[in-house]
Amino acid sequence: MAVLLAAFGGLVFDGLELGLMPVASLSVSKSLLAGAYTPTLGGDWFARFTAALMLGAAVGGIALGNLGDAIGRKRALGISILFYSLFAGMGSFVKTQEQMLVLRFLVGLGVGGVWPNAVALVAECWPDKARPTVAGLMGVAINTGILLLSQLARLWPITPDSWRWLFKLAAAPALLGMLVLLALPESPQWLAARSKPAGAGTAHPAPARSAGVLRELFRPPLLRITIIGIVIGSIPLVGAWAASKWMIPWADKVGGATLAGYKAQTQGWWALGAILGSFSGAQIASLLGRRRTYFLISLGATVLTVAMFQFTAPLRPSFHPVVFAQGFVATLFFGWLPLYLPELFPTRVRAAGSGISYNVGRFATAAGVLAAGLLFTAFKGSYPTVGATAALIYALGMLVIWWAPDTSTKTLQE
Repeated sequence: MAVLLAAFGGLVFDGLELGLMPVASLSVSKSLLAGAYTPTLGGDWFARFTAALMLGAAVGGIALGNLGDAIGRKRALGISILFYSLFAGMGSFVKTQEQMLVLRFLVGLGVGGVWPNAVALVAECWPDKARPTVAGLMGVAINTGILLLSQLARLWPITPDSWRWLFKLAAAPALLGMLVLLALPESPQWLAARSKPAGAGTAHPAPARSAGVLRELFRPPLLRITIIGIVIGSIPLVGAWAASKWMIPWADKVGGATLAGYKAQTQGWWALGAILGSFSGAQIASLLGRRRTYFLISLGATVLTVAMFQFTAPLRPSFHPVVFAQGFVATLFFGWLPLYLPELFPTRVRAAGSGISYNVGRFATAAGVLAAGLLFTAFKGSYPTVGATAALIYALGMLVIWWAPDTSTKTLQE
């Protein structure tokens, strides 16, 4: 239970870090740019901050996920939490946009490292029959953090004159990072794999050497599995950050002039749907099968994201119900992924394989967000147009999932 609580807490604060700039970005830019600020420039900086976070998360997910196979899941998890906490707290002292941009990259290192180590640790400490439930909880955790942030922002609105307190608060999870390092037990499967003979009477090298892990993942027989994992992990991330997240600055632009808390309300409705969706993804996959579920989620996310940007708008009565529905369907992916990705890889490379699958997608996401930022400028600051255009990435999921193996009947050890 301690493992589940620690992993859940690490991912809750992971979600807080992920939700921080969507709700604070325009206020930060207005404050730091002062008279140079324009709405188009604000949207452009939102894309840059997001891309920096995703790039850092991609690097951190691979490096710290790999570290989890080398030195242990719980050590890498604690280090990751410390990374995102300390660098987020430093954001309260920035004086320029460029300083914040660097810090968002450094925060991303920890954000990326938490997911593969938390998922691998929990998957290896709980029995197979419980994994759909705990995988759902892992997905719920991130969106719980986003919901928590939205409620804080409703109580204490984030404005150009009052935003630094949020970054100070984001440093608090460092206490959890220290507790994980000092008190959390290690994965018994990782400990067993570390000392397991490799057939010729020698210790298996994979958990001890990060280079060996990467070589194994990127050569047969695991090469095909790694590529498939990367593709199916990339689509939900690119869709979420290059498309869905534009609804928050859009809500801020349209509703913020009259309702200071409207952007926080919008994020709250999305996060509420996302909590339900991220928990349900693993449950649905266990009932309908892994591949069929991914196909249906891809279809629903495409339709609802386009509808959110083209058939409603902030301040309309229909906007928040559609935001809630989109949050529910698009985050079914993030309950599905913690269940499916660990099933693709053997224990000795599970954290690295899951981390690469999930976080290489963040390289694509960083590129996608920057491309969406260019589209935003090309579309003359039209949030509906850029959001609906970028939403088409979800449609790719309906095709690529049929190349992935069906692991529905396998145990984690297999």
